[in-house]
Amino acid sequence: MKNKTFLKRLLVVSPLLATTLLAGCHKYEKAAADEPDLISSNRDTTVAPGDDFFTYANGTWIKNHPIPASESSWSIGKEVQEEMYARLRDISEKAAKADAADGTNEQKIGDFYHTGMDTTTINRQGLQPLKPELDRIEAMKTPADVQAVIAQLKPYGVTSPAGVFVEQDAKHSDVMALYLWQSGLGLPNRDYYFNTDSRTANIRQEYVKHVANTFELMGQDAHTAQQNSARVMKLETAMAKASRKLADLRDPYANYNKMSVAELDKLTPGIDWKNWLAQMNISNVDSVIVGQPEFYKETGKLLSNASIDDWKAYLRWHLVHAYADNLSKPFDEENFRFYGTVMQGSTEQRPRWKRVLDAEEDAMGEMLGQLFVKDYFSPETKQRYEQLADNVVASFRDHIKKLDWMSDSTKQKALAKLNKINKKVGYPEQWKDFSDLEIDRSSYVRNVMRANQWWYNYNLNKLGKPVDRTEWSMTPQTYNAYYNPSNNEIVLPAAIFAVPGLKDAEADDAIIYGYVGASTIGHELTHGFDDQGSQYDAAGNLRNWWTDKDQELFKKKVDQIVNQFDNYTVLDSMHVNGRATAGENIADLGGIVIGLDAFKKTEQYKKGEKIGGLTPVQRYFLGYALGWQSHQRDERLARQILTDVHSPANLRVNGPFADVPEFYEAFDVKPGQKMYLPDSARVKIW
Repeated sequence: MKNKTFLKRLLVVSPLLATTLLAGCHKYEKAAADEPDLISSNRDTTVAPGDDFFTYANGTWIKNHPIPASESSWSIGKEVQEEMYARLRDISEKAAKADAADGTNEQKIGDFYHTGMDTTTINRQGLQPLKPELDRIEAMKTPADVQAVIAQLKPYGVTSPAGVFVEQDAKHSDVMALYLWQSGLGLPNRDYYFNTDSRTANIRQEYVKHVANTFELMGQDAHTAQQNSARVMKLETAMAKASRKLADLRDPYANYNKMSVAELDKLTPGIDWKNWLAQMNISNVDSVIVGQPEFYKETGKLLSNASIDDWKAYLRWHLVHAYADNLSKPFDEENFRFYGTVMQGSTEQRPRWKRVLDAEEDAMGEMLGQLFVKDYFSPETKQRYEQLADNVVASFRDHIKKLDWMSDSTKQKALAKLNKINKKVGYPEQWKDFSDLEIDRSSYVRNVMRANQWWYNYNLNKLGKPVDRTEWSMTPQTYNAYYNPSNNEIVLPAAIFAVPGLKDAEADDAIIYGYVGASTIGHELTHGFDDQGSQYDAAGNLRNWWTDKDQELFKKKVDQIVNQFDNYTVLDSMHVNGRATAGENIADLGGIVIGLDAFKKTEQYKKGEKIGGLTPVQRYFLGYALGWQSHQRDERLARQILTDVHSPANLRVNGPFADVPEFYEAFDVKPGQKMYLPDSARVKIW
């Protein structure tokens, strides 16, 4: 199921370092004299702050933390993740050895981990676990058969042109609605099928080889495998041609097309949607919100006119692709060769136990989360960060009141929305119930399939029921955060507050307000008022609450930040997509200025004493940069530019800092330095 929340980061970690979590409002205790200050030791002072602040702040850390061969990137999040893995491994290994009663959390965790690590059985079984689904594909004879098989594969998470999911109705946030979204591709998005640069063209060629190699592993001869790979590429290219670009998917009005099931039938002649949805276990639905009607118009044609052999090749490939890293060694290694090495630059597989733990997290993350927060995120810690969130909200409130470009009537509505934002901190009050998830020791692939089916049914069951506004879309052990416009909420998992190597007593407020207050809390709050979030009202409905004049002024400011980031070049020739990344860039800038003003109310700022030779404001900016401490391989970076609404980490620091006057003052940035922007070119929104 697609989750259209606005995410801050893409890293996964845990609250395991809750014993070293940063304290939001407490007295700073200086570390021992022989212990270097974390912020100072990360810096590369050979780089001028005004030329490249990201490298100045994190350069020494990057030099001392090379990217492992098994990774496509390394970051502060990965550092925390290492401890998560150690503890999860301990829990899972003990559960696997325990004689736990059937149906208990311990039994499910232990059996899942056991089957994932039992490579002897996995290799012996080969494709056998997928035989029922492969037989269904082979038996297809008509377009109706194709639709039926797509419906049967849907609960197992197999990619297909039926991008069906359940989510709050964007214009009626108290109702759960059925959505159709563009889907069906094996490459990350449409641009990979059409961009003509050598890097992307090579990936296309390698993809065709990869699909053919997979067909050979399935038992086909080389000629047949190449023919079927061409069939897959032909269908996917047609779907890609009808798909919208990344930036276009950010317009909530353009991607909201509500229609009756009868109207959907007219859009896609040849598809009986009532019947097809029923085959997907979706009934009693009279309307559907279609994100991209042109995609489904093309899908209807393909389902009616493309040959059955084309669809057989396509569905065989996507079924095996969906479970390749859970299958026997040849499939796992070929999957890694393309998606790990070609796409992301990694040269060796990550340890199997880590990959099994990732799958375990996907299958039953909240089950694990309950164990974590019990020991590693106390009620006192939760309360501490709730207070910090309140402080940042208060700062944002002051910013809105002082805006010189927004009218009083719009300000009142903006303040009403801000005041209604629900702040979820640490972990959910209600945990998901996995009692009906069946896990055993018969097959790793089937365990993963049953977990996918459980999540599919869990989400479908929301149709026709009241919206559960207490639900979380992330586990507590996730190093991430999000703003959900339909709930008008920010969600801050426990893990996002952790910093490896920094004990609670060693964290001064400057670091806290930069690392947590700005890059996380302020960032997520600003998402409620970025180019997308600003289109939703206080109740979470897609509704215009701006005056025409204010909306026009806001759009001009958004265009400024779009232009700023459009002009950043990475990897010699690739440019940041300023329009696609606008929301994240707005949130970064907003978080920085809001967090800074919140920090200015602390005793540390008022005293102005230096720590490690750095002023409080200097430490604040360095604390923010700490949150983006990372580097990645060129292949991973190229993929990010084409597929991600987040700018590269260095530009999430250097870009917004160039717009903040206090940054210039704190580090004496002068004209002629690379980050310097004249006053007239600096973006100011919130």
